[in-house]
Amino acid sequence: MGLREYSCGAVVSAPIVLGAVGFTSVGIAASSYAASMMSAAAVANGGGVAAGSLVAILQSAGMAGLSGTATAVVGSVGGVVGGVLATII
Repeated sequence: MGLREYSCGAVVSAPIVLGAVGFTSVGIAASSYAASMMSAAAVANGGGVAAGSLVAILQSAGMAGLSGTATAVVGSVGGVVGGVLATII
């Protein structure tokens, strides 16, 4: 596979992975990995999840989908990871 295939795979799989770990379109799923992350973030921040934190960003992506910038970043990272894996394997 080439870089393009890995980039596309990363972009297509990102919403699936977000949902699988608990960042859904209706909020964070109970008893999920996302719920654990949110709990840890809230404890660390005195009871709330800070705007702009990783949990907040992932929840936004889970609820609204990926923005154009996020899609580009995910695609680029997927391409790099795929390229590295292709040279190793």
